[in-house]
Amino acid sequence: MDLVSLVRRSSTFLLIISVSVATFLIPASVCIGINYGQIANNLPHPEDVKPLLKSIGATRVKLYDADPRVLKAFANSGFEFIVGLGNEYLAKVRDPKQALSWVKTNVQSYLPSTKITSIVVGNEILTLNDSVLSSNLLPAMESIHGALVSLNLDKQVMVTTAHNLGVLDVSYPPSSGSFRRDLTQKLSAILDFHCKVGTPFLINAYPYFAYKANPKQVSLDFVLFEARPGTNLVDPVSGLHYDNMFHAQIDAAYSAIEKLGYKNVCLQISETGWPSKGDADEAGATPANAGKYNGNLLKLISEKKGTPMRPNLNLNVHLFALFNENLKPGPTSERNFGLFKPDGAPVYNLGFNVTGLQSTNSSGQATTSSSSPSWSGTTSSGYLSISANQAGKLCLRCSLLLVWLMVSAAMAITHL
Repeated sequence: MDLVSLVRRSSTFLLIISVSVATFLIPASVCIGINYGQIANNLPHPEDVKPLLKSIGATRVKLYDADPRVLKAFANSGFEFIVGLGNEYLAKVRDPKQALSWVKTNVQSYLPSTKITSIVVGNEILTLNDSVLSSNLLPAMESIHGALVSLNLDKQVMVTTAHNLGVLDVSYPPSSGSFRRDLTQKLSAILDFHCKVGTPFLINAYPYFAYKANPKQVSLDFVLFEARPGTNLVDPVSGLHYDNMFHAQIDAAYSAIEKLGYKNVCLQISETGWPSKGDADEAGATPANAGKYNGNLLKLISEKKGTPMRPNLNLNVHLFALFNENLKPGPTSERNFGLFKPDGAPVYNLGFNVTGLQSTNSSGQATTSSSSPSWSGTTSSGYLSISANQAGKLCLRCSLLLVWLMVSAAMAITHL
């Protein structure tokens, strides 16, 4: 970047970071991972996002593409990046030559200046009910890994994919967690891949969707990490106590993985979050609840404790998301998962107060992610997230089982 451009943009963008006493104080020991989605036409230039991320203590950033603007802007910044290979590219990268081309263009060319540690091949593929995409997923993962091996990058860049909890058939109680029968064969093959190459199994875990699906029966305190002492749910099989749904969801996924015989696969959370705004039928989508969920989650992470089933588990979590994204389709909540507004102002108080990023770019036009990515450009049109219908079906079963447990616990107390 030339000096004139730098001065021009510096005069347009102003980042003022101020420290204030807040309801939730982010512990200094928390290393925050965050999802940086860009389905919007009003987001700041990636160069101006760096100080914002530093101000909140973020060290890990997950993209849904391999946006060259972002990867170039964050060169020599110290941030660790997960890049995404979009669902639309799976068929193409099954071809080892195409996979090698993609890795050279979108990963190798930025190393080592930009620290890319993982490639997420596709997002929530197995629950899209698309047989072609599903059949292409593992071959694409294998081809991308093969390309990394041929470039001697496989020791520093991992290959994985992200799943939503719709892959589970049973999710409560956690010890009974199991995968959908129609997905068992594909998931077994993917887990076998993870075992062979030593990469993590990723899930997108959203207690919010469980509450949204049945707010009258699912306890808000339970999903916001604020269950009162003595109200913990007890898994009737394992006897383990759960005081939040997030842990229950993780352990349900672990149980499902173990039932397929893969006890040593590492599980990580690629997405979790809570919306600050929603439609009339989206219960719980408020700034207060979003602040409680993410604030309490950060405190939980800072304690460096695992789940009841895996107490020594390192909760490697990426919050969803950095910004509200005004062009995301779907209900209002989909556009309001961000910690920040596009101008850099916090949507709610989480222990930091950042203002600035007051305007867009030097021409006065909004910065826009391309909606039609090219093979080499890689600026993705976005990403797929859990649909309301999928989440509703999944979480209704969870909530009914939750009610059953609560009734069982009440009956047990009356017999004491």
